[in-house]
Amino acid sequence: MADVFHSAGEPASIRPFGVAQSVSHAVGGALRIIETSYAQPLSIEALATVAGLSVSRFAARFRSELGVSPHRYLCLVRVRRAQDLLRAGLPPSVVATEVGFFDQSHLCRHFRRVLGRTPRDYVDGPNAARSNSTSSGSCPGPREADTLALR
Repeated sequence: MADVFHSAGEPASIRPFGVAQSVSHAVGGALRIIETSYAQPLSIEALATVAGLSVSRFAARFRSELGVSPHRYLCLVRVRRAQDLLRAGLPPSVVATEVGFFDQSHLCRHFRRVLGRTPRDYVDGPNAARSNSTSSGSCPGPREADTLALR
Protein backbone atom coordinates (compact mmCIF):
# COMPACT_ATOMS: atom_id res chain seq x y z
CA MET A 1 0.00 0.00 0.00
CA ALA A 2 3.02 2.29 -0.04
CA ASP A 3 2.17 3.44 -3.58
CA VAL A 4 -1.27 4.61 -2.45
CA PHE A 5 -0.02 7.94 -1.19
CA HIS A 6 1.88 10.59 -2.98
CA SER A 7 4.96 12.50 -2.01
CA ALA A 8 5.11 16.26 -1.94
CA GLY A 9 5.94 16.46 -5.65
CA GLU A 10 3.16 14.23 -6.98
CA PRO A 11 -0.17 15.51 -8.28
CA ALA A 12 -3.15 14.92 -6.02
CA SER A 13 -5.17 12.95 -8.56
CA ILE A 14 -6.90 9.85 -7.28
CA ARG A 15 -6.33 6.63 -9.12
CA PRO A 16 -7.64 3.22 -8.15
CA PHE A 17 -5.09 1.94 -5.67
CA GLY A 18 -3.05 -0.97 -6.94
CA VAL A 19 -5.22 -1.50 -10.03
CA ALA A 20 -3.57 -1.13 -13.44
CA GLN A 21 -6.69 -1.78 -15.54
CA SER A 22 -9.81 0.33 -15.59
CA VAL A 23 -12.70 -0.41 -13.26
CA SER A 24 -16.25 -1.33 -14.18
CA HIS A 25 -18.85 1.34 -14.85
CA ALA A 26 -20.62 0.53 -11.56
CA VAL A 27 -17.48 0.86 -9.44
CA GLY A 28 -16.34 3.88 -11.46
CA GLY A 29 -19.52 5.75 -10.56
CA ALA A 30 -18.98 5.04 -6.88
CA LEU A 31 -15.34 6.15 -7.16
CA ARG A 32 -16.43 9.46 -8.64
CA ILE A 33 -18.82 10.00 -5.72
CA ILE A 34 -16.11 9.14 -3.20
CA GLU A 35 -13.56 11.39 -4.91
CA THR A 36 -15.89 14.39 -5.05
CA SER A 37 -17.78 13.93 -1.77
CA TYR A 38 -15.16 12.37 0.50
CA ALA A 39 -15.70 15.01 3.20
CA GLN A 40 -19.41 14.16 3.45
CA PRO A 41 -20.86 11.16 5.26
CA LEU A 42 -21.13 8.42 2.63
CA SER A 43 -22.95 5.18 3.27
CA ILE A 44 -22.33 1.94 1.45
CA GLU A 45 -26.05 1.92 0.66
CA ALA A 46 -25.76 5.24 -1.18
CA LEU A 47 -22.70 4.04 -3.10
CA ALA A 48 -24.43 0.78 -4.02
CA THR A 49 -27.42 2.75 -5.29
CA VAL A 50 -25.15 4.86 -7.51
CA ALA A 51 -23.57 1.65 -8.80
CA GLY A 52 -26.99 0.11 -9.43
CA LEU A 53 -26.16 -2.96 -7.34
CA SER A 54 -27.27 -4.49 -4.08
CA VAL A 55 -25.12 -3.60 -1.09
CA SER A 56 -23.56 -7.05 -0.86
CA ARG A 57 -22.90 -7.31 -4.61
CA PHE A 58 -21.46 -3.80 -4.70
CA ALA A 59 -19.14 -4.46 -1.74
CA ALA A 60 -17.92 -7.71 -3.31
CA ARG A 61 -17.33 -6.15 -6.73
CA PHE A 62 -15.62 -3.09 -5.27
CA ARG A 63 -13.28 -5.26 -3.21
CA SER A 64 -12.51 -7.56 -6.14
CA GLU A 65 -11.71 -4.66 -8.48
CA LEU A 66 -9.80 -2.42 -6.07
CA GLY A 67 -8.56 -4.81 -3.41
CA VAL A 68 -10.05 -2.85 -0.51
CA SER A 69 -13.54 -2.30 0.88
CA PRO A 70 -15.46 0.86 -0.02
CA HIS A 71 -15.06 2.18 3.53
CA ARG A 72 -11.32 1.55 3.51
CA TYR A 73 -10.99 3.28 0.15
CA LEU A 74 -12.91 6.29 1.51
CA CYS A 75 -10.55 6.46 4.49
CA LEU A 76 -7.55 6.24 2.15
CA VAL A 77 -8.89 9.12 0.05
CA ARG A 78 -9.49 11.18 3.19
CA VAL A 79 -5.96 10.55 4.47
CA ARG A 80 -4.53 11.38 1.07
CA ARG A 81 -6.41 14.68 1.00
CA ALA A 82 -5.29 15.33 4.59
CA GLN A 83 -1.69 15.00 3.41
CA ASP A 84 -2.24 17.84 0.94
CA LEU A 85 -3.85 20.12 3.52
CA LEU A 86 -1.21 19.39 6.16
CA ARG A 87 1.54 20.22 3.68
CA ALA A 88 -0.30 23.47 2.92
CA GLY A 89 0.11 24.42 6.59
CA LEU A 90 -3.35 23.82 8.02
CA PRO A 91 -3.45 22.51 11.59
CA PRO A 92 -4.58 18.88 12.09
CA SER A 93 -7.74 19.97 13.93
CA VAL A 94 -8.91 21.92 10.86
CA VAL A 95 -7.74 19.26 8.41
CA ALA A 96 -9.74 16.61 10.23
CA THR A 97 -13.08 18.31 9.68
CA GLU A 98 -12.17 19.46 6.15
CA VAL A 99 -11.61 15.89 4.94
CA GLY A 100 -14.54 14.26 6.72
CA PHE A 101 -13.15 12.89 9.96
CA PHE A 102 -15.09 13.55 13.15
CA ASP A 103 -12.22 15.23 14.98
CA GLN A 104 -8.44 15.43 15.23
CA SER A 105 -8.21 12.17 17.15
CA HIS A 106 -10.16 10.37 14.41
CA LEU A 107 -7.78 11.80 11.78
CA CYS A 108 -4.72 10.80 13.83
CA ARG A 109 -5.97 7.25 14.27
CA HIS A 110 -6.53 6.70 10.55
CA PHE A 111 -3.39 8.61 9.55
CA ARG A 112 -1.29 6.40 11.82
CA ARG A 113 -2.95 3.21 10.58
CA VAL A 114 -2.31 4.11 6.95
CA LEU A 115 1.05 5.88 7.06
CA GLY A 116 2.54 4.59 10.30
CA ARG A 117 3.05 8.05 11.77
CA THR A 118 1.07 10.97 13.11
CA PRO A 119 0.11 14.04 11.10
CA ARG A 120 2.68 16.05 13.07
CA ASP A 121 5.44 13.58 12.20
CA TYR A 122 4.32 13.72 8.57
CA VAL A 123 4.55 17.51 8.47
CA ASP A 124 7.90 17.57 10.26
CA GLY A 125 9.44 15.82 7.28
CA PRO A 126 10.21 12.51 5.60
CA ASN A 127 12.98 11.73 8.08
CA ALA A 128 10.71 12.12 11.10
CA ALA A 129 10.56 9.17 13.45
CA ARG A 130 8.09 6.50 12.36
CA SER A 131 7.38 5.22 15.84
CA ASN A 132 4.05 5.05 17.59
CA SER A 133 5.25 7.39 20.31
CA THR A 134 3.39 10.62 20.75
CA SER A 135 6.27 12.80 21.88
CA SER A 136 5.14 15.48 19.43
CA GLY A 137 1.82 15.74 21.23
CA SER A 138 -0.10 15.85 17.97
CA CYS A 139 -2.52 13.07 18.81
CA PRO A 140 -3.14 10.52 21.51
CA GLY A 141 -1.67 7.05 21.37
CA PRO A 142 -3.71 4.10 20.15
CA ARG A 143 -6.14 2.57 22.58
CA GLU A 144 -6.19 -1.19 23.01
CA ALA A 145 -9.42 -1.45 20.98
CA ASP A 146 -7.77 0.41 18.09
CA THR A 147 -4.77 -1.88 18.17
CA LEU A 148 -6.97 -4.97 18.12
CA ALA A 149 -8.89 -3.63 15.12
CA LEU A 150 -5.68 -3.60 13.09
CA ARG A 151 -5.09 -7.33 13.42
